Amino acid sequence: MNLRKKAIGITTAVVAVVGTVLALSGCASPTPAAPTKLAVVATTTQVADFSRQIAGSAATVTGLVQANQSVHGFDPSAKNLLDLGAAKVLVTSGVDLEAWLKDAIDASGFDGTVIDASTGVTLIGNDPHIWTNPANAVMMVQNIAAGFAAAEPEQADAFATNAATYEAQLTALNTWVSDNVEQVPVAERLLVTNHDAFTYFYDAYDITFVGSIIPSLDDNAEPSAAELDTLIAAIKTTGAKAVFSEASLSPKLATTIAEEAGVKVFSGANALYSDSLGAPGSAGETYLSSTIHNVTVLMDSWGYAVLPLPATLSL
Repeated sequence: MNLRKKAIGITTAVVAVVGTVLALSGCASPTPAAPTKLAVVATTTQVADFSRQIAGSAATVTGLVQANQSVHGFDPSAKNLLDLGAAKVLVTSGVDLEAWLKDAIDASGFDGTVIDASTGVTLIGNDPHIWTNPANAVMMVQNIAAGFAAAEPEQADAFATNAATYEAQLTALNTWVSDNVEQVPVAERLLVTNHDAFTYFYDAYDITFVGSIIPSLDDNAEPSAAELDTLIAAIKTTGAKAVFSEASLSPKLATTIAEEAGVKVFSGANALYSDSLGAPGSAGETYLSSTIHNVTVLMDSWGYAVLPLPATLSL
């Protein structure tokens, strides 16, 4: 047999085999494709955590801002833009917190559904840190769950069930925080922080805001010498016992202010979680754990015992 005839023979055999395979596969029942999960991108660490609690296994959630990262000065990376462009749903914290978001949407080509988690929340001034009150967190979760259900109706029941479970935890958290704070006489409920991030928390639990090192809603602002002198004087006058750094900010200035005022500084592992949640494995890994951490160190600073957690919050 010459080479040309041999090649023709091989080709004919291959065609025959392929034809047989195709014929057999046509008789077999097709394998159903795995359902595609709802692709969600969330801006802040808080709404990303809320979204994951609601999503369960019915959606994938990718966060843009990462642990211990300031949301105010956030600059989306190329990967952030790719994730955003591929998403079907975008969850935002709202109240103009994400000043960088419009440019990110334009650059990514995102054209899906936008869920504003702040919808219906009663604002205090124009403070965007609405999640610091767990009652507001409940409303944010409800907004996100409704948005997920509209975007993926087939999973609406799963989203609703997950949201209801999480809302019960948030309600228990609110009660636990209130019960703890109520142990402390109102005159002793004094708090000094890095920047103005806890307005809704102060308001919810009748805590007196003595002042902040950065007297601004934006943690990128720079305090003046006069503002720092005023804060030190206020700490001494009110009898505040501590200055709290925040996990996403440098503790250096908080340490200096505490030393000047002659009070204790809470930083490092004892810093408060405000604009961002903490890294996996830290006390601030989730919204629930970060709030429990914040209240625990506050009670310590005031000199009062922390009440046991209810079973639903035993993390």
